[in-house]
Amino acid sequence: MAEQYRKKPVVIEAIQYLPHENCAEIEAFINGDGERDEPCTERENAEWAIETLEGTMWAQPGDWIIKGVQGEFYPCKPDIFEATYEPVGVDRG
Repeated sequence: MAEQYRKKPVVIEAIQYLPHENCAEIEAFINGDGERDEPCTERENAEWAIETLEGTMWAQPGDWIIKGVQGEFYPCKPDIFEATYEPVGVDRG
């Protein structure tokens, strides 16, 4: 019989990818470990290559880039991010 488990609360670091606005911040956040398919200031749909533990994943504009508990990075869609995370210090009671 399957048992139920609760996800442990973990505080993560994340930044939302906004072309034309925060490319330098993204590069600093991931320590230069990501590669863009082109300069992200040139068009709205520029993707950002993120090297993850599972291989290369592509962050789309608006996606969140998350730094995991082992220092790894991965992209996350905005709706999933919003459903999974909340700002630290926010009381939703």
